[in-house]
Amino acid sequence: MIDSVNNTCAADISATMESMKADGNQFAVATVVRTVSVTAAKPGAKAIIKADGEIVDGWIGGGCARNAVIKAAVKSIGDGEPRLVSLQPEELLEQQGLTSGEEQNGVLAATNMCPSRGSMDIFIEPILSDPELLIFGASPVAIMLATLARSFAFRLSCASTVSTPWDQAQLAVQSYDELATVHQHRYIVVATQGSGDAIALQKALTLQARQVSFVGSPRKTQHLKEKLIQLGLPETQVNSIKGPAGINIGAVTPQEIALSILAEIITLRRTQSATRATAGK
Repeated sequence: MIDSVNNTCAADISATMESMKADGNQFAVATVVRTVSVTAAKPGAKAIIKADGEIVDGWIGGGCARNAVIKAAVKSIGDGEPRLVSLQPEELLEQQGLTSGEEQNGVLAATNMCPSRGSMDIFIEPILSDPELLIFGASPVAIMLATLARSFAFRLSCASTVSTPWDQAQLAVQSYDELATVHQHRYIVVATQGSGDAIALQKALTLQARQVSFVGSPRKTQHLKEKLIQLGLPETQVNSIKGPAGINIGAVTPQEIALSILAEIITLRRTQSATRATAGK
């Protein structure tokens, strides 16, 4: 009976994990790996914790363990490093020369103040979603950018009103209406290059993204921003568009322009300096 319950819980957690991954959420899985003496949770107990500290599924014990685990999970999501939380009575920590909150070699010491006085080791595994690169348009730059991005850890999405160039490149293309509104780790590049620029930018600004960039000259980018503001889009939202897209490497050809854009996105991703641009905010 107990095994049946545990298996059911594991299946439910697995379903939640898959759903959160599909939505681009970043989270951590906390797993009880060892217990000593009396503890509420037993080895194998799991919980899913979001970046804001909310436990969305599963269970790893009461308040004695929860606060320390949540703190460790938030840190792990932030830096991408797994951790082991060692929850022990204060006297046991003192015997080892440890204090609560001290972290050594990936092990976070925490005090168990509960009357049970048990000990638990909880492993924290961060689950960081692959970033999504969403490309609008079917221009040579769009096709080349998608081709280059295939070699990197991006979930590639392409949106266009024209499918033929994408078919030739053997890449699936989505209509604007098919695009998911929410993705926690998305970068958008509008590379329509004269074919529905304003419409594509309008759509891009309704989607959650860490950056929306536009392939075009500074003058054209500014002209389109002014047009979008005239259409009623919030000025702060419009001004968040990065244009021209890419870093300045003197790029001329579609290959060079695509390379400069990908380099910029990788820089933002690795330095975590990108800001989250959400529709309506």
